[in-house]
Amino acid sequence: MDKNNKQAQNEIASYIGRLLREAFGKGPQSVFVSISRPYIVIYLRNFLSPTEKILLQQDQLLSIQHTRDLVMKSLIPELKAFLFIHSGMKICEFYYDWVLHNQSGVLVGIESDDKYISAASVQERYVGKEALHQEIDQISNQIQKSPDDIYSCMINERTLLVVRHGILISIGKELIQLGFEESLKLAERNLEKRHLHNNNTHFQKILNSKIIDVFADWDFHLDKSIFVFILNPSP
Repeated sequence: MDKNNKQAQNEIASYIGRLLREAFGKGPQSVFVSISRPYIVIYLRNFLSPTEKILLQQDQLLSIQHTRDLVMKSLIPELKAFLFIHSGMKICEFYYDWVLHNQSGVLVGIESDDKYISAASVQERYVGKEALHQEIDQISNQIQKSPDDIYSCMINERTLLVVRHGILISIGKELIQLGFEESLKLAERNLEKRHLHNNNTHFQKILNSKIIDVFADWDFHLDKSIFVFILNPSP
């Protein structure tokens, strides 16, 4: 990693921590920024406010997720502007998710169009890629349908990003048209992350790595979805 890239990542990490602390009253203890253009993945650890801890103890996960969604929507324009100034990345898509029981989270930005991303990712090889794509395809098919396209990138040895395109079926599209996008996302998140966690051991064998966290988010208007696997590679 060159010096300028490392400096940009440190500046972004510091800014993200400060921004979230101002917005939520408590920022993450650790912020890890990984850039592999056209992707940026920001992993947050120990990120849960005192109020959220109380709500979590009372199993009010939906309340926490709803509040965070509202806050994040207000922060994303500022985040995109900062990333453009400090990394030169013009973020077109932005995703985020939380694993509240682990007090962790992830923010993902993608700066380019599908053709560029697909072409770049086809060249990205890592152990277990084909088997992982098959497993993701099966999970997608059980819940909605097989994706039109799956591509993935090992951002670094601890961060694996998977992008799916073309997963919505007619009922999902109709729910979005009727204004039930948030409900659809909650249902998708619960179902898909349950499948991901149930298959955790299988994924770990495929990747030859312990999985610390799994995140998922969707952009229904683009009919796209991302998974992020945070790994602890085997020695």
